Amino acid sequence: MKNFDPHSEKASPAPEESDAGDKPPVQESRLDSLVDRIAGELRTDTISPVMVRGWLRIGEFLGLAAIATIIMLAYPQTEANLQYALAITGGSLLYIILAEIADAYELRALRRPLRWFPRIALAWASTFALLALIGFLLKVSGDFSRLWSGSWFIGGMFFLLATRLLLALRIRDWTRSGKLERRAVIVGGGRPAERLIRALEKQRDNDIRICGIFDDRDDERSPPIVAGYPKLGNVEELVAFSRKARIDMLIVSLPLDAEDRVLMMLKKLWVLPVDIRLSAHSNKLRFRHRTYSFIGSVPMLDLADKPIRDWDSVAKRSFDVVFSLLGIVAFSPVMLVTAIAIKLDSRGPVIFRQKRYGFNNDEIWVYKFRSMYTDQCDPSARAMVTKGDPRVTRVGRIIRKTSIDELPQFFNVLRGELSLVGPRPHAITAQAANRLYNEVVDGYFARHRVKPGVTGWAQINGWRGETDTDDKIRKRTEFDLYYIENWSVLFDLKILFLTPIRLFNTDNAY
Repeated sequence: MKNFDPHSEKASPAPEESDAGDKPPVQESRLDSLVDRIAGELRTDTISPVMVRGWLRIGEFLGLAAIATIIMLAYPQTEANLQYALAITGGSLLYIILAEIADAYELRALRRPLRWFPRIALAWASTFALLALIGFLLKVSGDFSRLWSGSWFIGGMFFLLATRLLLALRIRDWTRSGKLERRAVIVGGGRPAERLIRALEKQRDNDIRICGIFDDRDDERSPPIVAGYPKLGNVEELVAFSRKARIDMLIVSLPLDAEDRVLMMLKKLWVLPVDIRLSAHSNKLRFRHRTYSFIGSVPMLDLADKPIRDWDSVAKRSFDVVFSLLGIVAFSPVMLVTAIAIKLDSRGPVIFRQKRYGFNNDEIWVYKFRSMYTDQCDPSARAMVTKGDPRVTRVGRIIRKTSIDELPQFFNVLRGELSLVGPRPHAITAQAANRLYNEVVDGYFARHRVKPGVTGWAQINGWRGETDTDDKIRKRTEFDLYYIENWSVLFDLKILFLTPIRLFNTDNAY
């Protein structure tokens, strides 16, 4: 979505240092009490249907394989060997493929396990038929115990039925509690929004929950109630609402010919970590079927996707935990020596915390080694650190130059507040040339669509240290947005392993 960019803790006993200026952070539009209460009720996280289906696939594969293995080990007539291992692995995987073809992992199938179980049973039976055919063609069918095969078939069938029934009960609980849903907000009111809502309500097994309507137009063109849903505010208030609530999707209900109005809204909305869809339900212009995404049978045009979602987020979190633990072990001698040096060099605590922007503009406390004299720390972030700054201690100059002061942030990563790789978290009052960053860069907050990182693409490309000009923060933001749009595990690995090399360039670090 960078195409829309017009330019392309509670109080702590530890001191809080600053790299920023003296203006208060920008305030988004305030919500009235009712809308604020609605947003608060939607603050809890939801469970993605994609993740539910994915974990079910993994669970069924492992369960079927475990049943076959236990039966094989229990019967003395069978001998554990490569053939049995291949048959168990191949058969379990083959069932997953056939069940996928039969749509047995769709949410509607998971809600009604008894109605869909004939398809599941057929997929399991087809798995054994194909295994028997493969064994016949390879002339190895006689090597397998018929008792083992029959026991696996019957045991697997009961396992699949029990798993589906138990999951259906769990899904019912999640649905009642509002956890298994995609929360959507309609952007734009009037008749187009009413037609869209009616079409969505007709969809059976729809996991979309409409949380309200936001529209800039007055009540004459956009009434306060549309299809039973209230208009909660304008687009500016929608940004604040989406920050507080856990919204998954924004559906823009405007005609395609309202290009200027759509683009104006997108410039305000693309900074949010949500899916943005343009409803094509009421548009007469039709594209090829594969151009659309669908909610049920309602066509949508994809304008923006939430970055690093579902299984990507699992992969990134696993990456963070593994490598941050390795980092803590590898750098523990350095951190110990640094802590001793700080204590010997000046009075005060070894660690300090600084309030910075985290994911979705949430404020987080970031840990660092103290590099300033305790009585000269800047808890209100009034002045950025400059070259030769007298507030910085002798040890502080060394650890800031080498970025050793950032090592405690490995613990922020383990807490889930930071990622190892991502846009660097800035202080909430950070400035470039006496202006807040968001005043310099239009769309600056789009860098907060993902968790901030200990290191990032901008830093290894030389954009670290002091931001005393507008161009420096623009360049940093440009590289941050590139990272978000092009993220992959391999990209994270590249940045992580390039970081120590790039740290040798300390020209901008003081």
